[in-house]
Amino acid sequence: MAGATAATPMDIDAAAPPPPPSPGAAAKGKAPLSATPGGRAAPWVEKYRPQSLGDVAAHRDIVDTIDRLTNENRLPHLLLYGPPGTGKTSTILAVARKLYGSQYGNMILELNASDERGIDVVRQQIQDFASARSLSFGAKQSVKMVLLDEADAMTKDAQFALRRVIEKHTRSTRFALICNHVNKIIPALQSRCTRFRFAPLDGTHVRERLKHIIQSEGLDVDDGGLTALVRLSNGDMRKALNILQSTHMASKQITEEAVYLCTGNPMPKDIEQIAYWLLNESFSTSFKCISDMKMRKGLALVDIIREVTMFVFKIQMPSDVRIKLINDLADIEYRLSFACNDKLQLGALISTFTGARTSMVAAAH
Repeated sequence: MAGATAATPMDIDAAAPPPPPSPGAAAKGKAPLSATPGGRAAPWVEKYRPQSLGDVAAHRDIVDTIDRLTNENRLPHLLLYGPPGTGKTSTILAVARKLYGSQYGNMILELNASDERGIDVVRQQIQDFASARSLSFGAKQSVKMVLLDEADAMTKDAQFALRRVIEKHTRSTRFALICNHVNKIIPALQSRCTRFRFAPLDGTHVRERLKHIIQSEGLDVDDGGLTALVRLSNGDMRKALNILQSTHMASKQITEEAVYLCTGNPMPKDIEQIAYWLLNESFSTSFKCISDMKMRKGLALVDIIREVTMFVFKIQMPSDVRIKLINDLADIEYRLSFACNDKLQLGALISTFTGARTSMVAAAH
């Protein structure tokens, strides 16, 4: 969290009746601010999106800081970055609802990666919105907001053009940039914003939010299924909700096996079995058994390698053997990302563990 230039005080007007929505406006990318889906057919990601800052599941220190700045009318330009599904967009939308109430349709310009993001948009659409006088029915002038979601998808030229727009319209407009990779944002833009990093959610926060949704939807989820949801989410709340909803549509009772079957990930007991073959069986036996399991359960080799890598961290072995083993597994995963032959890479996986077994036997003697 880095500081930025001092922000001028913000004066927010009393809420005014919103104008009728334009018939040609179409929703792009993530749900617009006004979308509060509540039907059973609505995706749970949007149905249970936090509506206020108090509803945001985690990152209370960041949320409280932004809330305090909002209450004091001294909100600076913001740069929120971190992995997907950690609450960046939800936090900004909650801030917008708090600031503008029923006026936010007029006071916010929201753009994301599904929109045109070139230099022309910065020079025309963003420039026109920032320079236009806001609709104000009182003596004070309201401060508008420009929300640039997935800002790391913007071209470098567009970012350089945006730099000057931010400086020029600071008195009338606040800019909120959201991205996954902050290194793709030019330093000149980073220095003009107050940065907040949204880390992956802790398993406790994911579990609490999932329990609330399970209770609201009246789902039948056992402890094993809930643990599997938290484990597969990897701190991504959006991913956890998507897995929960898809598993619910496929199975009435959400168990550990149902969750892994729906996502196609290998179950922990399958990984233990594969690790046993790799560490104890011959090359030909391991190759045949793992190939049969892959075919029978529809597993992807890259998922097997990732889970086996995590398993390697848990078992006891000499440090030098572990280091070489993990390095070789990383090379295999890298080659698989280029669509290399699965059978060859499975052979490389078994060969790596065969070499590790030989090294461990030699170290024992």
